[in-house]
Amino acid sequence: MKQIFLFLIFSLCFLPSALGQTQKINYESDRTLRNEERYPGAFILSKVDNQVYFDHNGIEVWCDNAIFYKEANFFKAYGNIRMQQGDSVSMTSNYAEYNGDTEFAFASGNVKMRRPETTLETDSLFFNRITQQAYYRSGGKVTDTASVLTSRVGRYFLNEDKYSFITDVVVKNPDYTIHSEQIDFYSENGNAYLYGPSTIESETSTVYCERGFYDTREDHGYFVKNSRIDYDNRILKGDSLYFNRKRSFASATNNIRVIDTINKSKITGHYAEVYRDKDSVFITKRAVAAMLQDKDSVFIHSDTLMVTGKPEQRVIRGFYDVRILKNDMSGRSDSIYTNQSSGITKLINLRRMGDKDPVLWSGENQMTGDTIQLISNPKTEKLDTLLVFNNAFLIQKDTIKGYNQIKGKYLVGLFDDNELSQVDIDKNTETLYYMRNEKDTLIGINKTLSSSIKILFEDRKITDIYYYNQVDGKLTPEPDFPPNARQLKGFNWRGDERIMSKKGLFEGQPEPKLTKIQGIPLPDEPEEFFDQREKNKPLLNKNSRLDPKILQNRKEDTLKFKHPNLPDIKEDLKNEKKKDSLETKEEVKIE
Repeated sequence: MKQIFLFLIFSLCFLPSALGQTQKINYESDRTLRNEERYPGAFILSKVDNQVYFDHNGIEVWCDNAIFYKEANFFKAYGNIRMQQGDSVSMTSNYAEYNGDTEFAFASGNVKMRRPETTLETDSLFFNRITQQAYYRSGGKVTDTASVLTSRVGRYFLNEDKYSFITDVVVKNPDYTIHSEQIDFYSENGNAYLYGPSTIESETSTVYCERGFYDTREDHGYFVKNSRIDYDNRILKGDSLYFNRKRSFASATNNIRVIDTINKSKITGHYAEVYRDKDSVFITKRAVAAMLQDKDSVFIHSDTLMVTGKPEQRVIRGFYDVRILKNDMSGRSDSIYTNQSSGITKLINLRRMGDKDPVLWSGENQMTGDTIQLISNPKTEKLDTLLVFNNAFLIQKDTIKGYNQIKGKYLVGLFDDNELSQVDIDKNTETLYYMRNEKDTLIGINKTLSSSIKILFEDRKITDIYYYNQVDGKLTPEPDFPPNARQLKGFNWRGDERIMSKKGLFEGQPEPKLTKIQGIPLPDEPEEFFDQREKNKPLLNKNSRLDPKILQNRKEDTLKFKHPNLPDIKEDLKNEKKKDSLETKEEVKIE
């Protein structure tokens, strides 16, 4: 029993030193020399038939020549160097050195580090085996299965299989080129996270963002900060953008804007889809199209808007509760069709609004019918003709009381400088008109039947009425005209529906429920690359060819990361307020 006790005491006394002992570098060499004058305390190793070989804690090194400081556990290798760590990491270079005490390596001269999915090439590379990180700051190139990535500074996290590139970052793919301030790239799946001002450029589009994700192999991504997609003739913006190059498809969510730079139009809403090859756009959630027409703004709002066709043949379709607003005109219908090349706009009722026909207001004049068409001159962009098909009904509110009414089967209106100047109503027309003298005194109510009527307007008010093939007509003093006969059959004054301002485009509609955006936060703060060491213990041996000052972290080479005292969302909100001031000269300004 006494002998066992003494054995345990003896073992415990020597156990700490055994556990704390640094593993020594093993080596093999065909030739071993010493030159104490030139390399004091070192072995000079060289190849004869076989390369010099080193082995240390899971890393193997082959080279043609080496200077090995055995006691210092450090070597410098020269010529045809190959390092191997397990089955997944290999590196070649012209020169390398390795400190077995800190497991820190440096390589230079045609450095190539290979992983199953990527190859890193650089002039010089630092490799920390404790943290399993590699680092360069003299320019590097990573070749992936789909792309080539270059940057001035790069850091590779082996455990995560992640590269972090900063400063002059460029990703070249046969179909596009990415420029970014910083990219985190995962080589296993080809996913890239973009931080800071970044662009993805191709022949057909340019994506800009300040925070985004892109799958470089599947060719799609999403962007969530000050992002936009520029096509040949469209600009797409939104709080969150999705982009798929293979499908020529993009979508935007929340506060979206689709700007047509050729046709001087802009569509806003909270969800949009853009199909580039089909030249089509789909917008919903408070969708509004704004167009410039003869220096005036025209707004079209509906539940859903669709824009299709080439730039010279754009067609806008709106569905469900359409509302239009112009400086001197407004209207409502179930659906709308606008052909910008022909200048034709159709207000259509598909009976989803019940029995309410399309309605158009010009001043105090209300016009309704089964279908209403507005025709503009495509060259001058001025209104030319108004057509109302079936059940045409024109109502004008009298200046004091009552309503002037004219109805028939068809209505044709003519415009002069965008003002309604003449209206012709044909087939089975009826009028009920409050007649006034030159002093605007009411002299009676005129009710007339005829086959057709011509009405002249000035300042949006009726000045003259001409009856053709009059069948019956009678002027009756106002007191003698029965109150229950002062409305023609089908009368429906809808003045309370009239849209007077942009705010009125949404009157009576609930606020849309916006989709919660899944953001892309900045990465967590990484450890400084050169700080992973014990105090007063240099990463490389005193015999290293490197100046110790080189092994210093530099502020300009620091990765972007999320600061614990400044939540990332604050910066996002600050930039959100500036969003509307970031428009370019290409964009259309519509008030």
